[in-house]
Parts: sequence; C-alpha cells; structure tokens
Amino acid sequence: MNSKYRAFNRTATALILLMATFAVIGCGKKKSSSSNAAPPLSGPPPTAQLTATPSTITAGDQVVLSWRATDATNVSIDGIGDVPSSGVKTVTPTTSTSYHLIARGDGGSADATARVTVNAAQMAVAVPQDSSASNMTADEQFKASVQDIFFDYDSYDVRPENQAALSKAAAYLATNSRIHVLIGGYCDERGSNEYNLTLGQSRANSVKQALVQAGIAADRLRIVSYGKEKPFCSESTEECWQQNRRAGFSIDR
Repeated sequence: MNSKYRAFNRTATALILLMATFAVIGCGKKKSSSSNAAPPLSGPPPTAQLTATPSTITAGDQVVLSWRATDATNVSIDGIGDVPSSGVKTVTPTTSTSYHLIARGDGGSADATARVTVNAAQMAVAVPQDSSASNMTADEQFKASVQDIFFDYDSYDVRPENQAALSKAAAYLATNSRIHVLIGGYCDERGSNEYNLTLGQSRANSVKQALVQAGIAADRLRIVSYGKEKPFCSESTEECWQQNRRAGFSIDR
C-alpha cells in the first residue's frame, strides 16, 4: 500500500507542476501581446484640402494647385515632394494626372486628391479677338488679374479665401514672364508707426512667398512696407480698417 501511495503522490505532483508551467507560459504571452500594442494618438486629426484650377486643360497649358492642411507636421504632394502646410504652385502636366496630397501629424493622417484632365492640342482656328480685352492697357490687364490680398487684424497670415486670388495672379504672371511686381504691405491706423512698418513688411513678404511657392521667380517680386502711412480709407470703422489691411500690387518699372 505504501508503494502505491508514493506512486500516486509523485503522479499528482507532476501534474501540478505541469499545470503551473502552462499558466506561466500563458501569462508571459499575454504580457508580450500587451507590450506590442500601438501607442494611442496624441493630437487632433489633420485635415487636408487640395484644388486644381482649371481642372481640364489642353496639353501645354498650366494649372495652379492650391492646398491647405491643419494639425500636420509633414505635408507632401506626390510628384512634387514636401510642401508647406498651405500654398499655391503652378504646374504643367503633359498627361491627365491625379495630384495626391498627404498630411501627417501626431493625430494621424489625412489626404486629398485633385484630378486634372489634359486634352490633346488641337489645330489653331482663327477667331475674333475679345475687343474689351484688346482695348485694355497693360496696367488695366494687370489690375484685372493681380488683385490685392487682405489680412485679419494684427496678422500677416494669408487667409484661405485669398488662395483663389493668388492662384489667378500666379497664372497671369506665369504667362507674362517679363512683368516685375512691386508688393506693398499696408496696415490700419491702430498701433505705432514702427510696429506697423514691421507688420506691413511681413504681409508683403507672406504674399511674395506664396507666389514663389506657385512658381514665380523671386527676383521678379520686390516688397516694400508703407505701414499705416498710405491708407486707402480714412474712417475709424472696421470696414475701413479692413480695406487698409492689405498687400497691394503694382507693376515694378
């Protein structure tokens, strides 16, 4: 009886040790799986916008890309590379192309796509010229295509709603490569002369950099600050102040 009891005792002990071994292995696997989990996102999700103007062209024509991303630490466009969080750029696609923007940040990523359809060039057909355009002087054509950019109070950031005007200006300057431009920075009456001269310089420079990003050569663009010394409107109202917070364009002769 003693030998049977000892054999039974050894068998039970072995089973207990085997079960304890499996329990340790199972806990170890569970801990390993938890340690490999991806860390949580630590910021707001990025946003991305991308437009192409015009979206349908004839081979050889130019397109102006406009984009804006928020809460992103890296922004890139396929075929162009890394770009600022907002800007404009002139491109000349030779075939139909989808431009793909990706914005990445601490909160994840976002993307946007703009499609440009390129049609084959056709034989030129003589058509009557637009008499209104042909009768415009060079200054009038410039003013119609390159329009002033307006700013918020105490700011030199280009507002999103001004991107269309910048795109139009860039397209005009790209096709009129002999024109050099003077960009003047203006402010409203509030603040000291010294402060507004600095703010006007920053506003003019912001617009210059946006045009450079769109493909306009920097040596064609000259900036000057007028501060609050050359107001467009003299009343002390918000509507008047908004008119004076601008970057104005003229042909640099």
